[in-house]
Formats: sequence, C-alpha cells, structure tokens
Amino acid sequence: MISNMNSGTAKHRSVRLRAAVAGAGTVGLVLTAAGVAVAKGDAPAEKTALAASGRQNGRVQLTLPEPTGPRRIGTTSLHLVDHSRNDPWIPRSSPRELMISVWYPATRTRGERRAPWLPPKSAALYKKQTSQNLGTSLDDVDLPVTHAYQDAPVAGKSPRSHPVVLFSPGFAGLRQFDTALVEDLASRGYVVVTIDHTYEAPFVEFPGGRLEFGTQPPEPSEEEHAKSLRVRQADTRFVLNELTKLNAGKNPDAGHRRLPRGLQGTLNLSKTGMFGHSVGGDTAAEVMAEDRRVRAGVDLDGSVNGPVATTGLDRPFMLMGNATHTRDNDSTWNDFWSNLRGWRLDLRLSDSAHQTFTDMPPLVQQLEKAVPLSPEVVARLDSSFGTIPADRAIAAQRAYLNAFFDLHLRHRDGSLLSGPSAKFPEITFVP
Repeated sequence: MISNMNSGTAKHRSVRLRAAVAGAGTVGLVLTAAGVAVAKGDAPAEKTALAASGRQNGRVQLTLPEPTGPRRIGTTSLHLVDHSRNDPWIPRSSPRELMISVWYPATRTRGERRAPWLPPKSAALYKKQTSQNLGTSLDDVDLPVTHAYQDAPVAGKSPRSHPVVLFSPGFAGLRQFDTALVEDLASRGYVVVTIDHTYEAPFVEFPGGRLEFGTQPPEPSEEEHAKSLRVRQADTRFVLNELTKLNAGKNPDAGHRRLPRGLQGTLNLSKTGMFGHSVGGDTAAEVMAEDRRVRAGVDLDGSVNGPVATTGLDRPFMLMGNATHTRDNDSTWNDFWSNLRGWRLDLRLSDSAHQTFTDMPPLVQQLEKAVPLSPEVVARLDSSFGTIPADRAIAAQRAYLNAFFDLHLRHRDGSLLSGPSAKFPEITFVP
C-alpha cells in the first residue's frame, strides 16, 4: 500500500499524483482539456470531422471524429445498484449506485436516433461550468452527438461474438470523456463498457434526471487516493459480475428498463480487457492484479500508485505516456515496469500532454475557432495538450489501442506493435 512506501519514493509518487489529479480536476469540469495551440495551423484536421463544426442558423455544433471501423454502433446505459456495499463516499447508509454505458456493434440503425455525448441535465451543467471557466457565452454552442445509435439492435448472436473492453476515466472525469476511443473500438467489433465512479466524478446523471455530485476534494491526499483506487476496483469487479448476469439473459438495470434487442449472449467475457486514462489507467492495473477475468490492460498516462506497482502482473499490459511522462521521471512507472512478468510495451506520444488522452482536443479545437477567447484563457489552455494536432493524437491512440486488444484478445497480429511505424511517427517505442 502507499503508506508502506519509503519516504523518498512516497514523496516522488505524491508529486506525480498531485500533478495528474490537478490536471484532471481542471479538465473534468470544463472544456479546457485541450491546448488551443493544437488547433492553429492544423490543416489536415480541417478535412475531417474534427473541424466540422460551423455556424448553422446561428449555432455551433461541436463534433467528435468519426469511428474508423467498419461496424455501425449502438449504445445503451444501465443503472446498477450493488446491494452488497454501502457507498463509501457518503455519510448515509445507501447501497453503491453506478451508471455505465455499453457500446457495441449494431445490426441496423435506420430510424434510430444518435445518442448525445452527455445526457440533458449533465450537458446543461457542463456548458454552464465551461462558459464560466472560459469567460465566454456558450449559449449558441451545442455539445456533440455521438456516432452511436441509442438502443439499436445488437449485431451477433453467438456468445463468443464480441470481446469486452472496460474503460475507467481519470480523476474528476466522466465516462463520456473518451468517447472517441470507445466508439472506435466498438466500430471494430468490441463491446466497450464505460464506468462512472459516483461521487468521485464531478456529477453523474441517473435515470429521471437525478444528479449526484462529487464529494472528493480537488487534490486528494494519498490516503484518499488509495481509497479511491479500492473503490474503483470494487466498482469494476461488480460491473463484471453484472455483465455476466446480462450475458446470461438477466436484466441488471435497477429500473429494469428495456435492453437493446440481441444484447443477451453477445459478450465474450472470456476475452475481457481494460483501459483507462490517468487514475483510470492505474485502476486497470489494480483490477488486473485482483481479477483474472481481465486478461490485458492499457494505462493512458496514469501513474501507478497502488500495490500493483510492486506486485506486478503476469498478463499483457501497455503503457502510453505523454511527451514528458517517462519511467525516468515517474518512479511508479519504473517500479511497475520492472515487475511486469508478461508481454509489455511502453509507448510515448510525442508533443502531447496529460489531457491529450481525452475527447477534449478536437472539441476545444472547434470551440476556439467558433467563439472568442481571451489571451489569458488561450495561455491557460496551451499548457494542457502540448502541440500535437488533435487528429494525429486521436488517430495514434486509436490505432495502438486496437492493435493491442486485437493481439491479446483476438490473437490477431497486425505487426503495428512490433516496432516504430512510418504511419505514426508520433509514437516512440521506449525500450
């Protein structure tokens, strides 16, 4: 545990933890996750959906990049209640409640509506907070609509149809904050399950529009962070249990809302992986250490502050860090790397920063072109994402995530993980 580390290592890890948490806290509530500098001079992005926003009838529609896989995708949300646990973050006695989203390949989407990036009350609150932080009105700005169709019928009827990938967001992040990566995996045949960690997330919207707000301090102590990892681990293992019930034909939704047609029996839970951003990447490693149902994991730029840094793993794991996050300056990564006993890979995304690994770069890129921002705001944003163009950052993350899970969950080796690729010069293989 963190409390058992020597003082020098603990101090180093504390610095890394504060840096990651502070960055996530800033970005978790507002559209300030991307450096506006990413948008400047980014000619290739203007040819893609990243810059598809524009004024129509006086409004600006923000967009997410289109998925690159061949499959149409659907999504549904589930309200899960763990009656075996009292919620550890609130004083009253109440079972732990979670919201998850399931993203999947769909058979048909004609006549179905596309799902919003955020549900209604969350979207209104998010826009209000973002407007306050950016110092400009967003009344004429519409948040993205995803490329997934709400509750569309699920493709595939065999219980071995679709490998499953879990996703955990960073501190003060929402499960929607990596939709661009999640949608792409679903478009390539994966079922991706995204998890909101209630009361650590800034807010979580439950059915009927009930909002539950975060109770965590902006900069948690090491003890609070250790507790958060334990809670996240329990959340994830509970979700895995509920997915098993779902696959067997039961409806785990607390309100027994209708599930998409064909969802039962289409999850191949014998091929389950997990990835996460920041603290979510640490969560993926911690879950793997305790639950062998998760066969492969990816950490997107998160320090490894939990026990797994010293106990290690015997299954495949990939690290992907920003331009300045390395094993040389993060002792937790160095410890974790040295204790990995299975397949392992350490990648670095050039010209990036901690918050590059979210949906925010393309959204802020569009926002910067559409609304006035003060020089002070621009300067504040510039440090969040480095200088890598948003379209290149997303393309690289998508490619390597897909290659990793294809290799370790589907046993398909496309050779991308074998060494540097001319297609992705932004990726450095760290020996």
